Formats: sequence, structure tokens, C-alpha cells
Amino acid sequence: MKQQHTFKIASLGIQHVLAMYAGAVIVPLIVGGALKFNGEQLTYLVSIDILMCGIATILQVWQNRFFGIGLPIVLGCTFTAVGPIIAIGSQYGISAIYGSILLSGLIVILISGFFGKLIKFFPPVVTGSVVTIIGITLIPVAMNNIAGGQGSPDFGSLSNISLAFGTLLFIILLYRFTKGFIRSISILLGLVAGTLAAAIMGKVNFSAVGDASWFHMVKPFYFGTPTFELTPIITMTLVAIVSLVESTGVYFALSDITGKKLSEKDLSKGYRAEGLASIIGALFNAFPYTTYSQNVGLVQLSGVKGKNVIYTMGGMLIFLGFVPKIAALTTVIPTPVLGGAMVAMFGMVIAYGIKMLSKVEFASQENLLIIACSVGMGLGVTAVPTLFDHLPESVKILTNNGIVAGSLTAIFLNIVFNVSKRTKDQTNVHELKAS
Repeated sequence: MKQQHTFKIASLGIQHVLAMYAGAVIVPLIVGGALKFNGEQLTYLVSIDILMCGIATILQVWQNRFFGIGLPIVLGCTFTAVGPIIAIGSQYGISAIYGSILLSGLIVILISGFFGKLIKFFPPVVTGSVVTIIGITLIPVAMNNIAGGQGSPDFGSLSNISLAFGTLLFIILLYRFTKGFIRSISILLGLVAGTLAAAIMGKVNFSAVGDASWFHMVKPFYFGTPTFELTPIITMTLVAIVSLVESTGVYFALSDITGKKLSEKDLSKGYRAEGLASIIGALFNAFPYTTYSQNVGLVQLSGVKGKNVIYTMGGMLIFLGFVPKIAALTTVIPTPVLGGAMVAMFGMVIAYGIKMLSKVEFASQENLLIIACSVGMGLGVTAVPTLFDHLPESVKILTNNGIVAGSLTAIFLNIVFNVSKRTKDQTNVHELKAS
């Protein structure tokens, strides 16, 4: 019985690893490629990133007096940081990247208490809009993957689309005709079935597994001791604050799914965990870390809300960070297969955002306008990413990401329509009482 339980926890953990793995691996590959890293350096960057994703996740799930929100949250390197990291590395050198990540993590820890007090600015109309935006902005990633991945020579080929929709159909059928454990690992089984079908079609490449080493030792300051430059520090601090806004939406989505009410202290501890993860990431020359929203959809789809699965998954990532050959196995899943599974996961994030919005008072025209503008802005920036290309770099950090642009719109409009109105009403009441 105990072995059966362990097997179930491990299977669910693997499912979470596969859901976030492609996103986690793509960041070091893009950054390392742009900064002209050689094969050995790139292998280190990918391995240390996977290991750090595991450590960062455990720091967030493990709730204690100082840090950790205690929700089934998965952390990975933030996509928002990719552009700024490449720019800093090109202009100031690799050591300046890690100096800026280190100090930005420290700043997050210092401001976490203040940021936690902003909970009143996140009523259901804001959190529901933010979670919906997160799901909507992820869908284009799934669609590109269905076609074979951006820039692939066979983009949109019939074989890619067949694989993707075959995987999605297999997941749907499992969800419809199975119960319990099999249903909860439907995404994992779909990925396995899709990869087997792709192997029969000759679309699975095992060269990455053959090239990877069996064991890999991590070293602090592998790329050099951090150096500190003012502009990179400001840039990465902005990136960190943007990540906190994005993470807040994920915190509230998971608190809703698990039925755990969040307090100011909980939010502060969640932010501190992210700051601490970024500091450790900088020391081992990895990345800043933030919540991964694709795993929210997986928690909702599987119905498994326990922290044990995420602890197990964190342990798996740490193990994979030391054994690149096994880590490379997860990269053989063809992009279209991953895309098919992503439609279900990301779509579930949208559905959950809509569910959160069901608590909103829709008779209020103000609330409707908040939802309309924030979702419209999030979707618009995702659809037309070049919209703000002529703005200064420091401002583009806030505008180039659909999730951030939409989230900031929701927060700002809620302050304009609800918070300021409530304050005015309270002032009027006090004046009436006084007279």
C-alpha cells in the first residue's frame, strides 16, 4: 500500500516536472546562445538552472516564520528577465548579470513586508482578471508549439498538427473515461503516448541524451565573482518587481483552488522566498526565479492539491541538476506533443480565472470596465509585442509583457474606480457623523 502511494506521488511529481521543464530549459538556452557560451558552459547553465528551480520551489512550498507561502507552487526562471539579462551581459559582462540578480533578490526581501500590505489592491476583480490574462497570454505559446515551434522548418505541417491534436484528444479521452489516479496523471500519460507516436513517425531525437554527461558538479561563481553596476541593478530590480506582480496572481489562484485564505504575512513570506531563490541563483550563476503559471492549470486538472507532490517534484529537479543525462531525457518530448498538452493546461488557467471572476459584482459597470481594459491590454500586448518598441528600455520592462501590462491595468483601474471611491465614501460618512 505504501509503495503504491509512493508511486502515485512520484508519477504526479514527474507530471509537474514535464509541465514546466521546457519553459525552464529554454531560458538558459536562449541566454547562453545569445552570450556565445560554448557547449560546456551551456551544459552547466542548463543543469544549474534545473537544480535551482528545485531549490526555489522547495523554499516557496516550505512555510516557516521567515519565508515560504506554503501553497503547491512551482518556481522557475522568469521569461521577463531574458531580454534584460542578455542586454546586461552584452554591455557590462557576465559578472554584472549576477551582481544585479543578487542585489535585486536582496531588495525583494527588503520590500517584501511593504509589498505584502498591498493585499487590499487585489480583490476578486483584479485577481480574476490577472489569472485570466495569465492563461490567455500563454495560449500563443501552446499554438506555436502545436505547429512545431517558432522557426522550425516544418512549422504547421500536417504531421505536427496531427501529433498535437492526437495528444490533446488522448488527454481528453482519459479525463472523460477514467477516474482517480489515472485521471490525475492524464497529462503525463498524454505526453508519453504522444512521444511514442512521434517516435514511430521518426520525430524523436535522442542525440541530446547521448551527448549529456552522467554526473555534473555545481560550483558557486562558475562564471566569475559578481560585479555591481547601477543600471543593471535598477533593471533587474524592475524585473523582480514585475515578477512579484505576476506571482501575486498565481498565489491567489492557488489559494482559491486549495481553499487557503492568504494574509499579508503569507504574501510577504512568498515574496521573500522568491528574493531568497534569486540570491542563491546569483551565487551559483543561475537566474532570478518566479512562479510558473502552467503548473496552476495542472493542479486544477489533476485535482491533487497536496504539497507532498511539489516537494517530490522539487527533489526530482535537484537530482536532475546533478545528472544531465537523465535531465536530457525530458527534452526528447517533441514540441507538438508538448503543445497539445499545453492547450489543456493553459486553457484550465483561463477557466479558473473566469471562475474567480464569478465572485465579482457584474452589475457594477466599473468592474466590467476593469475586466474589459485589463484583459484587452494583456491580450493586445501579447498579440502585438512590438507595440511599445519605441519606449525607453526601462519602461519596456513593464509594457512588453502581456501579463504585466494587463495586471498593472487591472490594479490601476481598481484603485481609480473602487479604492478611491471607497475612501471618498468613508470620508463623506465621517463628515456626516461629525455634522
